[in-house]
Amino acid sequence: MNDMELQSVGNAAPGLSQWQRVSNTFSAPSKTFEDIKRGNKSWWMPLIILALTGYIFFGVVDLKIGMQQVLDNQIHLNPKAQEQMAQATPEQREKGNKFWLGFTEAMFVGGPVVGLASFAVLSGVMLGTINFVFGGKASYGSIFAVYYYAWLPQLIKMVLGIVVIFAGMAPESFNVKNFAPTNLGAFLDPVETNKALYTLATSFDAVTIWTLVLLSIGIATAAGVKRSLGYMAVFGWWAIYVLIITGVAAITG
Repeated sequence: MNDMELQSVGNAAPGLSQWQRVSNTFSAPSKTFEDIKRGNKSWWMPLIILALTGYIFFGVVDLKIGMQQVLDNQIHLNPKAQEQMAQATPEQREKGNKFWLGFTEAMFVGGPVVGLASFAVLSGVMLGTINFVFGGKASYGSIFAVYYYAWLPQLIKMVLGIVVIFAGMAPESFNVKNFAPTNLGAFLDPVETNKALYTLATSFDAVTIWTLVLLSIGIATAAGVKRSLGYMAVFGWWAIYVLIITGVAAITG
């Protein structure tokens, strides 16, 4: 058996179980990402965990807040949407409400599919960035797996959202786009606060930063480059995204 065959056998050797990779993501993330680099790229466990938690969150929101109230709150937070609803005929308002209510429910129900599609696109973007810009040697499959494990801290945000709802949150104050007190925006009035400032304050979210750090470590590990390059790739794209959405908020707000 030649060296290439020996390397292939080594890469295919059993590594950590998916449960171990999930737990290590929170306690020792390097072990998880090194295991992915070795070729153990299964990601269905974090997908299932995230999907189940998302559906529990959806059930709590539907039970305690109500989908119609969720939609009404979003319209209240958008002056232009309020204006359009006020100018519409009763028939148009009914059709519009039915459409957006169905869309809101579909986004909850189809969350896992939306996540798959989003990670598929983001993995391609990050693969190109880390390999062609920073000289890495990652595979698409490894980057895709890294995304799912790095996203696991979002579980904490959903759990916090459930706790806040059961703690007695007024249904009228529920904001589906910012439902947990993990950023400064959660403590600001989204109606009275300058839209650009509110968007910026919401972007600096503790769980999001945690996710980005894990993603940086995972991508750098999978690509075989220094962690600093992983941070540059991930936080560079995140900074561009924040600038864009803050700029849009400033223009439209």
